[in-house]
Amino acid sequence: MFYEDLSEYTYQEEDAFTDRESGFHALWYRPAYTRLNIGWLEVGRPYPLGTVPEAFTERLRAVQDVQRMNVCLGTHECDLCPEGEAPEGNGEVRIPGAPGIAYAAPFLVTHYVTAHGYRPPQVFVDAVLAVDLGAWASVRWPDVPFPWVPDDVERLAE
Repeated sequence: MFYEDLSEYTYQEEDAFTDRESGFHALWYRPAYTRLNIGWLEVGRPYPLGTVPEAFTERLRAVQDVQRMNVCLGTHECDLCPEGEAPEGNGEVRIPGAPGIAYAAPFLVTHYVTAHGYRPPQVFVDAVLAVDLGAWASVRWPDVPFPWVPDDVERLAE
């Protein structure tokens, strides 16, 4: 599935964070922020190539270790890899950007960067490097840990 980088995300109307610890509890909501696509690559479609800082790749992996977003029942196989060697993903990742913006990337985005030389837009690289994983680990909704509960959802709890 291909979407151009920084185009508006329209794949799903709602977003859902799934609790990684239990795998059962989820926070579903219709986001008030604009979601922008990052890293939705497809064989036969050109994509930007280049290097990224090692710290970016490490931080993106760390985000994926704590965040499960829009997890699907099926999986998507990387179609840029040879058949039989392709990793699979079944969800997405959200990275907060400027106020009112969140970046929406497939879970395979780290694979695309490390295995296929994909170079995400600099605003995404900067946003990933700005993620405060310590703050994400402390957020709960209401009794289940969820990383980066967006501001519009937090207001509903008040």
